[in-house]
Amino acid sequence: MANFLILNAHQPYAFSKGRLNASLVEVAEAYLTARKHEVQVVQTADDYSVDDQIELHLWADTLILQSPVNWMGLPWSAKRYCDEIYSAGMDGRLCRGDGRRSQAPKADYGSGGTLKGKSYMLSLTFNAPEEAFNAPEEYLFGGKSVDDLFFPQHMNFRFFGMKKLETFACYDVIKDPQIEEGLARFRKHLNSLF
Repeated sequence: MANFLILNAHQPYAFSKGRLNASLVEVAEAYLTARKHEVQVVQTADDYSVDDQIELHLWADTLILQSPVNWMGLPWSAKRYCDEIYSAGMDGRLCRGDGRRSQAPKADYGSGGTLKGKSYMLSLTFNAPEEAFNAPEEYLFGGKSVDDLFFPQHMNFRFFGMKKLETFACYDVIKDPQIEEGLARFRKHLNSLF
């Protein structure tokens, strides 16, 4: 059995209570615990101890980042969480510097991660329709994929040596929500990975 850390990156706003992201977290937690995995859930908008969060990253075999997409990225409280936890973890717990050596100071940038053998998965909720991605004729993303949009987040986890699992996304969650269909797809996605 494996250890899973689920980060719920929802930032509460008056217009967004976070029910969909909470539901996706609940689905993942129920799915994983039913298969006898150990699961810890963290709300990145809540108070936390930096050292405790680093210990959870060390404990986890797989991290699931469940996040709404706010202005093409993570909500500010989730970004703050990453900045605080990951910067503190550069003391050797999450990485040993940036991987470069004095003998070759221009080579191997980003290869100092100590979380090799661990994996991560992004699960994202968008107001954008699925058709806005991977379509060169579409105005905003111009043919880019969800993973292209979240390239910086992928690089954060790669910096620590983690392996990427297939990204999951719910689309059009405000203007054309298909909640039950999205939750069913999420269960299938989890089943394909774990």
